[in-house]
Amino acid sequence: MTERPLTPVLVGPTGVGKTAVAVALASLTPITVISADARQVYRDLDIGTAKPDRATLGRVPHRGLDLIHPGERYSAGRFARDAAGWIAEARAAGRPPVVVGGTGLYIRALAEGLFREPPFDPARREQLRHWCEALPGADLARWAGRLDPQFLGGGRQRAARAVEVALLTGHALSWWQREARESGTLHPWYIQLTVPREVLHRRLAARVDDMLRAGLVSEVQRALATGVAPDAPGFDGIGYREVVAMLNGELPESELRGTILVATRRYAKRQETWFRNQLRDARSGMRDAEGVWTLDASDDAQTIAAQIFERWGHMTHPASRIPHPD
Repeated sequence: MTERPLTPVLVGPTGVGKTAVAVALASLTPITVISADARQVYRDLDIGTAKPDRATLGRVPHRGLDLIHPGERYSAGRFARDAAGWIAEARAAGRPPVVVGGTGLYIRALAEGLFREPPFDPARREQLRHWCEALPGADLARWAGRLDPQFLGGGRQRAARAVEVALLTGHALSWWQREARESGTLHPWYIQLTVPREVLHRRLAARVDDMLRAGLVSEVQRALATGVAPDAPGFDGIGYREVVAMLNGELPESELRGTILVATRRYAKRQETWFRNQLRDARSGMRDAEGVWTLDASDDAQTIAAQIFERWGHMTHPASRIPHPD
């Protein structure tokens, strides 16, 4: 199999500064940003999804934005197929792609391929489900470890999944995941941006305030006026659903900011948990120890981008180093 170029994949919770770091990185080397954000695919939903502004898009090519209208659906599988084309185009143009986003399933589908399980016998699967439910958690985890030596823990649901796949297919879940990874588009270098919780909360509060000042409510009103249903895909995102509730009289206007902020904090926490588990699994299947880099993003974006640029250069073969503008 042809060696795939190393591709940075910037991940982390909403508000951690992924877009700002990517834009700063673009000032050091000409890149194309591949947005892996399930909310930014919607046209005309710009403020609540924190899309880059027009000036930024004019300087730094972005793909994965404004793909569908609110009310339509867009899957992880479709993203992986589309993004493979965008990545090929970027490389052909001499602009290394950098994947940026917080939608974990999109990133997993692109970087590692989607594990498509074979058909299971429904009766055997149901019988096995009951057996797993009856086991104490520690015993279930031990079974998972015996059946899949690469099982790293993570709760009853993950353990039951490992047991189910191993017993019903004859292959460990990690085996299936390695097979899927071979079909992935990328040789990913995950850069997980993190900040202390109090810093993230301050950034999220500032982001909510900025969105409301920029006209989030008016953006929702304009979309509704075009005939988009209040419960349409796109409006189920944080910020939009709260504004819809306010416009419908279900949420007092005085509570709008606080409600959005609480929901955003909870979402950021879920993202952190997802990436922590996902990247732990990714480490177990990677060829090199530097496949995942956790980076404190408390500094300004330009400083963080400089760190990434330097390390990216060291990790890339000298014959194919990333370009630097003269």
